[in-house]
Order: sequence, then structure tokens, then C-alpha cells
Amino acid sequence: MEVIRPYLFGHDDPDRAGMSVTCDLDTGILDLVVRGRFGRRSATDTFTGLRKCLAEHPAAIVVDLLGFDDPLAASASMWVAINRKAAALDPPVRLALAVAPGTPLWERLARLGVGRFFPVQSTPAEARAAVSGTLPWTQRLQLIQRAPDELSTCAARNLAGAACEAWRMPDLLHPARIIVSELVTNAVEHAGTDVTVTVWRRGAGLHLSVRDGDPRLPRLLDASSGAPGERGAGLRIVGARATAWGAMATRDGKLVWATLRGARPPRRSAGVRLPPYEHEQHGQREQQQGQHRAGAAEEEDHHRQRDVQQHAEQQDRGQRTVTG
Repeated sequence: MEVIRPYLFGHDDPDRAGMSVTCDLDTGILDLVVRGRFGRRSATDTFTGLRKCLAEHPAAIVVDLLGFDDPLAASASMWVAINRKAAALDPPVRLALAVAPGTPLWERLARLGVGRFFPVQSTPAEARAAVSGTLPWTQRLQLIQRAPDELSTCAARNLAGAACEAWRMPDLLHPARIIVSELVTNAVEHAGTDVTVTVWRRGAGLHLSVRDGDPRLPRLLDASSGAPGERGAGLRIVGARATAWGAMATRDGKLVWATLRGARPPRRSAGVRLPPYEHEQHGQREQQQGQHRAGAAEEEDHHRQRDVQQHAEQQDRGQRTVTG
């Protein structure tokens, strides 16, 4: 069985040069601060870091660019490209930027009209408020375990099971219980601190996270290692069953997460009560029409963003040609 490698955000992660990431457990929003001068290396590092963030499938990502130096506004097309990737997820991840007014990047984003696709505000607080008011309705179950022991794993499995039962996700019940069990076991054995287990509903999938007070990030062992009791042995099970998984350092420890994707539930039709056979046909027609309208709108928005991105990239190539 294929084992997925983790997405790691550590304090000494080279991909985080000039970038800091924090997670709000109450809202599911990731806050990024990007600093330094924009160039080829920083573009690669920033894009790699944001790809890691999207793998976690947060509710939204707020990017603070107030300390970001981009005198030619050459990063504009990158932000449009990132938003396209975020919007293509199910459910979509909202992106918001905080850019200093009057800077070249602020003015170019305004000329490109990116405000039609994602908010660009002058402060991180305004950017967060812009996405907080439009986030999709989510559900969350949380368990805080003080001085966790071997029984904590059982309690975490029951939490994941209750979430799958309440949200009607029977196909995710078994893998969710296994994954959260391994994550909590790893925290109990190696961290020895209080543990917070959170289960979020993400559309037709789940986001599982375990937070502890140990800053050391998990390490995935090779299959040939076989070292008993060594950190990372149980995490191969997580990597084999999760859609994606990873960890990030926090101010007081770390957060280890995993996502699971399930089948999208059929949309329920509302309105007049119909006989069973007519209700089924009506529901199928309504579902098909709704999916067609939603798909057409998403495709149109996708094409518009692609056009904006391509236009910005063409401008960048022309600018480099003139400069050269």
C-alpha cells in the first residue's frame, strides 16, 4: 500500500524562509506572514509553502504581505494561480491577501481586477474579516485530554466514530478511527503533554488534528527500519490511509493533521411533496440542473481567473524583455 509523505512546517524548515504559519483551531483559518524581497527563489519557496497549506485543506488562508517587497509587482500572477488551486478544492478554500496600499503590488492587483475572485485588504485583520463572513458552514467536534493515558486513544476513536455517524460518513468511519488512534498514540507516547483532538467536517470529507506540547515534528520511518518503539513507526499507517497528512510547529508545541475524502452526498430536493416515483425523477432532474448551473458558473470563473493570470504573466515577460 502506498504511503503518502507528510507535509511538514517546522521552525527550521527551509521552505519557511521568510514565511511563518499559524493555525486558528477555532475557525480553521491558516494565517501566513510572507517577508523579504520577491525573486525566483522566494517565489518557489512561497508557492511550495502554500501548496503545503492547501494540502491541509483549511477553511481559509490569510496571507500577510505587509513586509513583502515586490517593487515590480511580479508576484501578481502567482497569487491568482494560488487562488485558482484553492478554489478548485471541494469545498473551496478561501484566499485573502493583506497588501500595503499604494505599493506596486496593490496597484497592479487592482488593475487586474482580482477583487472579483478574492479579497485584497490593507490589514491582516480586514483580510481575515473578509473571509470569515463568507466561510462555508462547518461542523466541529473537539476533545481536550488532560494528562492523557492509554485510555485517551479509545476516547479519540469514539470521537471520530461519533463524527462519522452524526455527519453520515460511514465510508470514513474505519479509516478515521484508525488515523486518529495512531495520532493520539504517538502524542501520548512521545509528547507526554495535554492533547487536543479536533474533528472538522470538510464538505464530504474530514479533517483530523491532534495538538500537543512537544515541538518535535513526527518523522516517517522507512519500511525497512523496523525499529520498535521509534518515533514514526505508527505514522506509516496514517500515511497509508489518509488523503494527505502533515504537521506544523505551534507556539507551544505542534499540530499533526490528516484529511480524508469521501463520496459527495447527493443534494436533497426541497419543495412540494411528490409521489415516490415522481419525487425521485424530480430530484434527479433538479440535481442535474443544479450541478450543471454550478459547474457552468465555476468553469466561467475558472476561465476568467486563468485569463487574468495569463495576462499578468504576459506583462511580466514583456517587462523582462524590455529590461533585458
